[in-house]
Amino acid sequence: MGAGGYAWLSTSSTVQATGVENCLQVPTSSQLSAGEESAARESICGTLDALSTAWAGQDAEAYGAEFTEDATYTTFAGTYYSGREDIVGSHAALFDDVLADTQLADRFLELRMLTSEVAVLTTRGDNYEGEDPGELTKVQTYSLVREGEQWKVASFQNTQRQPVMEQIQYLWMPGTRPAAERTDG
Repeated sequence: MGAGGYAWLSTSSTVQATGVENCLQVPTSSQLSAGEESAARESICGTLDALSTAWAGQDAEAYGAEFTEDATYTTFAGTYYSGREDIVGSHAALFDDVLADTQLADRFLELRMLTSEVAVLTTRGDNYEGEDPGELTKVQTYSLVREGEQWKVASFQNTQRQPVMEQIQYLWMPGTRPAAERTDG
């Protein structure tokens, strides 16, 4: 495939499911009562706000405080961290280097309340410098557990989107395109 074909694939694989900007408005599936769901959603969104605030302040300790003691954290590069101490240590080093002066951006795709104690939040997210986050190039999955009245991240998975590979897959096997990404109705 020549450069023209690559450029077409790259520009023709736009994201259809971009999510919502406000965490409190994320589509939710739940078996909880309306009151329980509302309280859980507010606390979960508070956890995400605290992560963003800690990141913007380059505060690895505050960032790590939003994770369970035994949390796992998998980066888009496949690096796997185990435990809050590992997450804090790695982020302290990153904030002192390649992630210095960056912020987090999220758009919220779905919140699934699996039980009154366990939830899964999926976002489109990225880190950025300056005022404009630009395109959010990662899909992120937060598995959260309730600890008392607070929700903590028990596991985080960060996947870098590969738009050209997605487009090739969708052209080759159209049935693999997610429902939210279909434009045929």
